Parts: sequence; structure tokens; C-alpha cells
Amino acid sequence: MRLILAAVLACCACLAHGQQYPARPVRMVVPFSPGGPNDIIARLIGHRLGEALGQQVVIDNRPGGGGNIGTDAVAKAPPDGYTLLSAGAGSLIMNPLLMKVPYTSRDFAPVSLMATAPNVLVVHPSVPANTVKELIALARAQPGRLNYASSGNGSSAHVAVALFASMAGVALAHVPYRGTGPGVNDLLGGQVQLAIFGIPPVLPYIKNGKLRALGVSGKQRSTELPEVPTVDEAGVPGYEVSLWYGLLAPAGTPPAIVARLASEVARIVRAPEMREKLLAQGAEPVGGTPEEYAAVIRSDTALWTRVIRETGIKAE
Repeated sequence: MRLILAAVLACCACLAHGQQYPARPVRMVVPFSPGGPNDIIARLIGHRLGEALGQQVVIDNRPGGGGNIGTDAVAKAPPDGYTLLSAGAGSLIMNPLLMKVPYTSRDFAPVSLMATAPNVLVVHPSVPANTVKELIALARAQPGRLNYASSGNGSSAHVAVALFASMAGVALAHVPYRGTGPGVNDLLGGQVQLAIFGIPPVLPYIKNGKLRALGVSGKQRSTELPEVPTVDEAGVPGYEVSLWYGLLAPAGTPPAIVARLASEVARIVRAPEMREKLLAQGAEPVGGTPEEYAAVIRSDTALWTRVIRETGIKAE
């Protein structure tokens, strides 16, 4: 009887905790520098989430280590719902597969898959290649001479190009940055020649001609770049890499808080105004349940484990 009473009281306390939440501002950690796709989407959704919760959601950029520093900070944060992580597959899945990191995906409680988006292969206008096939021919003629930017060792941008190079049979030189923003800046300046980044941070530069898009990485063409073929149809059959942007909390966060956050995120991303804003960034709103997001993490972990093993991709 005492055990039953204790369980009931614990459940009530958890529910009360969830109903009172939040009593102070919430911090959403983005493990990359400002300007990248993760940061853009986190800021769009974080602002609306703050309004829904009645407390400010502060975006905290913590770049470094290909996303490891910020991700680990959330893994070690108190599981009280006041520290959240805006994550992609790079820091959450690929980094633990490619290098020694102090966390695993089990250190987090999935909240909601906020949005998905394909990557896009872009080159600086000085690169004499207007198609994927021309880029491959150029890379084969100059092995290791073309440099590509990424948002850090083990990041999704790193793995996306490494997989492209492996499937296309070319050698490209990797230049890791502390986030997508700095990588885009050097790509615009011509210090690096190409990259495969998420669509949101490079879309404005594609539209104004400062970058040239050769192919998108998803199964289908992007609604924001309908004239750009997929990499698969443009010369590398079977190539596909898509990004996702999810919200997580430290493992052990009360289920009532996780459920509240998931419900608010789903409502926010599915609202017509936010859907329009996300689509304009080349992202597709999702807003799934914690269980659905957990299933995506498990599926992608199995996928990238196989890809990394078969291609021999390594973090330099």
C-alpha cells in the first residue's frame, strides 16, 4: 500500500511540475555558430515557443568540435526542461560514430522533430563547373585540389561531401569550420570552392548569383530550387542525404514537460505562417511526437552506421 501511495504521489508531483513549467526563461542550445540552418530554424521556432510558454526562449550558440561542445553541455544539464538542444544528425548521431565524444543519443530525451530539409551542393562562381558531371570531371583532373567547407569534423556537411566523393570516385580536400556560418563566408569569398550545406543558409546567395547550385541531396527536387536537379539524377545514382532539425532535452526530463514542449512545437510548425517561413528557407515542417522522433533517431543511427562502415569515412 505504501509503495502504491508513493507512486501516486510521485506521479502527482511530476504532473504538478509539468503544469507549473516554465517558471523562468528556457535556454535552447544551438551547438554551432549563428547563421547556419540549425540556428535559423531554432530562432524561428524558439521565438514562437517562448510566446506559447509565457517565458523567453534564449538561443545559446555554443560552437566547437563539430557540435560536440554544445551537445555535451546539454547532455550534462539538469533534466528540468530549462536547457534544450536544437540538434541535427551530425552532432547527435554522426559524431559518436566517427570520433570519441562524451555523450550518446541515450543521454537525451527526444521532444519533437521540428523540420527536415535536403542539402544542396554549391560551388563558388569561379569554379568552372555548371553541372555535377562537370564538377566530377574537374575533380578527377585535379585530385585533391578542390577544397570543400563543412561545419566541423564529423558534421553532416562533412559526411555529405565525403559520401559524395566516395560515390563519385573523386578526391576532395576537407576544410572544417566552427559552424556553417563561417564556412559559408569563406565559400562566398572563394577561400574554399564547394560545400554541401543545408538549403536555409545558402538559399539567398544562390538566388543572387553569389553561389551556384549544382544539385540537391534529397529524393526529390526542392520546392525552393525547382530548376536544380537532385545529385542522383545529375550524375551520382543513389546519392541521398537529407537533414533534420530536432528538439531534445536531457535524459530524465519529466515526461509531462517533454509532452508539453512536443505539443507546442507541433502546433507552432504546423501553423500556416510558420509553415510558410520554413518552406521559404527550404525546410519542411514536421512537428512529430517524442516517440516518432525517437524512431527517426534509431533509423538514422542504423543507416549512418552502415554508410560510414561501407565508405570508410573518417573524421580527420
